[in-house]
Amino acid sequence: MVTPTPVPEQVVFEKGGVYLHTSAKKHQDPDSLIAGVIRVVEKDNDVLLHWAPVEEAGDSTQIFFSKKDASGSDSCTSEEEPTFDPGYEPDWAVISTVRPRARRSEPTRGAEPSSPRGSWAFSVSLGELKSIRRSKPGLSWAYLVLVTQAGGSLPALHFHRGGTRALLRVLSRYLLLASSPQDSRLYLVFPHDSSALSSSFHQLQLFDQDSSNVVSRFLQDPYSTTFGGFSRVTNFFRGALQPHPEGASPDLPPPPEDEPEPGFEVISCVELGPRPAVERAPQVTEEEWARHVGPEGRLQQVPALKARIFSGGLSPGLRREAWKFLLGYLSWEGSAEEHKAHMRKKTDEYFRMKLQWKSVSPEQERRNSLLHGYRSLIERDVSRTDRTNKFYEGPQNPGLGLLSDILLTYCMYHFDLGYVQGMSDLLSPILYVIQNEVDAFWCFCGFMELVHGNFEESQETMKRQLGQLLLLLRVLDPPLCDFLDSQDSGSLCFCFRWLLIWFKREFPFPDVLRLWEVLWTGLPGPNLHLLVACAILDMERDTLMLSGFGSNEILKHINELTMKLSVEDVLTRAEALYRQLTACPELPHNVQEVLGLVPPAEPCSPSPSVSPLPLSPTRAPPAPPPPADTAAQPDSSLEILPEEEEEEEGANS
Repeated sequence: MVTPTPVPEQVVFEKGGVYLHTSAKKHQDPDSLIAGVIRVVEKDNDVLLHWAPVEEAGDSTQIFFSKKDASGSDSCTSEEEPTFDPGYEPDWAVISTVRPRARRSEPTRGAEPSSPRGSWAFSVSLGELKSIRRSKPGLSWAYLVLVTQAGGSLPALHFHRGGTRALLRVLSRYLLLASSPQDSRLYLVFPHDSSALSSSFHQLQLFDQDSSNVVSRFLQDPYSTTFGGFSRVTNFFRGALQPHPEGASPDLPPPPEDEPEPGFEVISCVELGPRPAVERAPQVTEEEWARHVGPEGRLQQVPALKARIFSGGLSPGLRREAWKFLLGYLSWEGSAEEHKAHMRKKTDEYFRMKLQWKSVSPEQERRNSLLHGYRSLIERDVSRTDRTNKFYEGPQNPGLGLLSDILLTYCMYHFDLGYVQGMSDLLSPILYVIQNEVDAFWCFCGFMELVHGNFEESQETMKRQLGQLLLLLRVLDPPLCDFLDSQDSGSLCFCFRWLLIWFKREFPFPDVLRLWEVLWTGLPGPNLHLLVACAILDMERDTLMLSGFGSNEILKHINELTMKLSVEDVLTRAEALYRQLTACPELPHNVQEVLGLVPPAEPCSPSPSVSPLPLSPTRAPPAPPPPADTAAQPDSSLEILPEEEEEEEGANS
């Protein structure tokens, strides 16, 4: 009798510094920490996830987790043995005080299962996994909690030296990890088998009528690579869908109308065509603008005029007039007389609002902590806004007083938002160009209509934009995304300041004027500023990927790009990226929404609650801030520090 040759096991992933915490105390003592190694092992037509203590790390088959123990009873759902509830997430996850029973296999390589620490070792087939939960951001290290199909959870794995992202990437080779729409830190696990995936989606009622067609379409594509929705910046999943059986049609009926369920976003990685060549046009001159002015001072052929501004920008002498139209202060369709009447009305309205805070006496202001807080924050920010620009330089510069007056009046105009740090950066170029207090105020209000969501305390708009940026970048350059993920920079938080104040700190002052007037045209779509960010990252991809940068070096390099970028080069590349995307016949629907090619779908549920981004726009305090020598402080507002940029995953090893 010929003994079959055993198939050797193959370790496809290994990571040390993965601990079990056996104490519920927040500050673990050394005796309660069990250091170990996590491995993903291919063995006997199965893939196993194995953890073993350091002294037992050579044994990859010591204990196999099973739904049932040797007696056949369910080992994880007994009423006498409570297990870790995946729906409850303490700030400090520890292993369950009652571990699920496991079935032991024959130990190999001299393993000693009787060892106290060795008894914690476990292996689980990836097919037994039901879900994976990640830890909250901001902890000293990240951890994962694995939940099995039987409902029990394995001991929480604490990655003291980082590695959770790398492990999830490896697991995505064998499994489809779908980010839950109701809990952004929970991944639901599905096999790559398309029929099983279809069945799982049907059972869970994950899709409504519209999105069921999306799933059918992608399941029929044998080469699709998918990743999850971007409700949270750092959440994604990737996996290769196996070919759908020929002739089979995955029937995914919608859930009952009385039980609507939010769906997962499924994004297909598509092949983009070649990037087209783009050339910028000459700037629009005052003579060309005059040719568009018709009878009664009405502008004619406005779409063509906007297209010219998009492709070439405006000559400096034309900006004072044209910006009033671009920012909605004056109507593109109005006559000269209508514009004059409108400006008279708006002048009266402005000074009535300004009088509201001007008439407050110092004694009244001492009892109005909100107004006093706004004034203090505005004075501090204005004192360090564009002070190297001749329009604002000098201690007694009247431009600084106008900045303060306009920003305080805006607090009267928009009580709910008030003043938030960064607004002075947006007003400064407008006042510089318009050089009129009233007109600059209303132009600033028009700009804030576009970006006011950036300054809301919930930061939902910023989270959405970072998610949309990640979506675009994932389609445009998957290798760059993978690299950033591997360096714990996949959240793109280093782009936060770019989007918050529309690249105001990244370009020289004259280039900011050109960039903004192009973006204000709304062409070629509503989110050109996201493509501008993609263009900058595309220009720097080789430097980032070939230099071996870690997360801190990536952040440092991005910050050092300030004032070194050419706005014309960036705009040219951004337009080329737009054309490359829109030329793709199979562009995913969500990407089309971001580019404005199709109307956005109505959200079926609120976005999941996530932790705030590292940098929050500073709001005025309810009480006066302590006095400080602001003049001596460097202009460091809105800086993103390295330790704030990422979810700490293993910094404190």
